[in-house]
Order: sequence, then structure tokens, then C-alpha cells
Amino acid sequence: MANGIVIIDKPQGWTSMDVCAKLRGILKTKKIGHAGTLDPMATGVLPVFVGQATRAVSFAESGEKEYIAGLRLGLTTNTQDTQGEALSQTAVVCRRAAVEAVLPRFTGDIEQIPPMFSAIKIGGQKLYDLARRGKEVERKPRPVTVFSLEVAQQVSETDYILRIRCSKGTYVRTLCHDIGQALGCGGCMFSLRRSMAAGFTLEESVTIEQVQEAGEALLRPTDSLFRQYPEYRLRTQKQEERCRNGNPFFIREPLAEGIYRIYGADGTFLCLSRLREDTMTSLKNFFGA
Repeated sequence: MANGIVIIDKPQGWTSMDVCAKLRGILKTKKIGHAGTLDPMATGVLPVFVGQATRAVSFAESGEKEYIAGLRLGLTTNTQDTQGEALSQTAVVCRRAAVEAVLPRFTGDIEQIPPMFSAIKIGGQKLYDLARRGKEVERKPRPVTVFSLEVAQQVSETDYILRIRCSKGTYVRTLCHDIGQALGCGGCMFSLRRSMAAGFTLEESVTIEQVQEAGEALLRPTDSLFRQYPEYRLRTQKQEERCRNGNPFFIREPLAEGIYRIYGADGTFLCLSRLREDTMTSLKNFFGA
């Protein structure tokens, strides 16, 4: 069975599940999942996990993400992007300096009201199902973090390219909408490209066509997701036996407390573990069927 991670540059018009379905056919396995859903309009980095690597999806979903987004001022829509129905159109008189001046308001810990066209469930129903029936319900603000937000380019009097680094759960189209509201002219998102997710970048991504040609050869090892953590290779047979049985094990050498990638004596990646004092405890095992 194929095991590993492939970083897909998701094409426009595809859902994240479309990508997974295509890869199931190419790699001939049912055990495939993705980290961090991208809307059909969006393109860019979509980490896809295959086989035993699917155990790592939860670790990938919670990390920081970076986007290159198109902000169009003077237009609001029911979906907060240019694929929706126009709700208002306003003349834009603000300059780039005014746009840059409001961005600090949307940087740091902020709250967003989820858009109606989203997969969030309220009362057991997805918001976009309600929205398509012309209904709107009250949504509670949700906390997110925008680590950095800047104007990368001004394309025209109305269009700007923003570079955004943010936490899980951030709606970039809502960010564009809210920036437009702050400027008094309205705004929406006209493009979205994810440039980083789970620590993987566009430079590391491949197309679906490349996977069709090369297959499993493009799979990265599961431990590549955890490359920011130091590695620890098991020293004794007793350590390895305890580790493979899911039990904590002791270490004798002085090491800093924290998270480690754990490898067997033969170099096999076994688990992600946390060291406290002299005890290593598994956070997630990646060995076995």
C-alpha cells in the first residue's frame, strides 16, 4: 500500500474532495485524506495524506497557513467573492495608503462572523444549504489569528493583492469583505491562492498530472510533516519494545523537554513523542497496519 504525503497544487474549479477522489484512482488506494479544505475557486497548496500517513492529518490542519488573495473594492456579493451575486457597487475613491492604514485592525487576534456560504452547521444544517434557499441565520463571531497582513501589489484602482498568514479557520473572503466595510466602499475576494500549509510551500507542490505520470514516487515520507522537531533514535531494545507497544519509555541522555520524532534502531519512523523530564510519551504512532 502507498504511504506518504503529496503536496498538490490544487487547480481552480476542483473541490478538495475531488482531488482526493482522483488520487484514489491514480494511487489505487482508498485511504486518502487532505488537510485544510480549499474552496473550488481557490488554488494552491493542498497536503494530501495517503495510507498510514492519514494519521497525521490532524497535526497538519491546525498549523499556520499563508494566502495570496485578490481584494476588489467597491463590490459586495452574497458569497463575499466575485462568484456570487452582486449586492452593491460603489465608486472607489480611497488610495493604497488608505487600504494599508486599515490592515492593522485586522491583524492579531480578531473575530470573524462566518459567511452564510460556508460548511459550518447551525441547528444541524450547513449554512450554504440555508443560503441557497435564501435564508440567513444569526452566526456567532469566531476567534481567529491573523499573524501578518500586507498589500503585496496594487493591480488597479479597485484591485489589490494581499499576502496573509493566518490561523486555521480564517475566512479570507470574509477578511476581504470586512476590509471593504472598514473603508466604506465594500469589498470582496476575486482570487485566492494558498502559498503555504502545514509548513509546505508552492515550491514543493506538484500537479495532479505529475502524480498521474510519476505515481508513488512523488510521495514524501510521513515524518516530513514534523521536520521542525528534532529526531531521537532509540538506543536499546527495551526502549523499542516499549515504544512499539505504545508505552512511555525512559531516556538517560540529557535532552531538552519538547516534541521529538522517534525512530527505531533501523531508521524507521515510529512516532511523534513528547519528552518531559526523563520520560518520552507517544503523541501519535505511525507504525503498524
